[in-house]
Amino acid sequence: MGLEVGQPAPTFSAKDQDGKEVKLSDFKGKKLILYFYPKDNTPTCTTQACNLRDNYKLLLKKGYKVLGVSNDDEKSHLKFIKKYDLPFPLLADTDHKMVEDYQVWGEKNTFGRTYMGVLRTTFVINEEGIIEEIIQKVESKNHAGQILGNTD
Repeated sequence: MGLEVGQPAPTFSAKDQDGKEVKLSDFKGKKLILYFYPKDNTPTCTTQACNLRDNYKLLLKKGYKVLGVSNDDEKSHLKFIKKYDLPFPLLADTDHKMVEDYQVWGEKNTFGRTYMGVLRTTFVINEEGIIEEIIQKVESKNHAGQILGNTD
């Protein structure tokens, strides 16, 4: 049984690429896009991050803050941000607490190989900390469009 729209988002506290602690409570009164992705500097994750980067001003204009989360460490996140000029923080969930709390750690199958990993998922959280939308079928090339409701 996973998280559902209308439920409070699980609280979290994790370090960003600069070692700064970021908490869900930091976003009270703001809309938050919390996106979980498998790994820095991989093709699909890069496409997704760059789509959010390219639409970042529009997302901000619509009142959203953006946070990416993966199990990579702070150093990896910093390199990823610098390489692709990402304007939003990436959280290092090296202890898997966030992926467990948000129930996005699960069985994956790639090229016939089954393994455990981060299930690419985005949570849109409203100003009161309630989950407004859960996107499980992420279109990496049009992710901002999915979030904003125009999937063309």
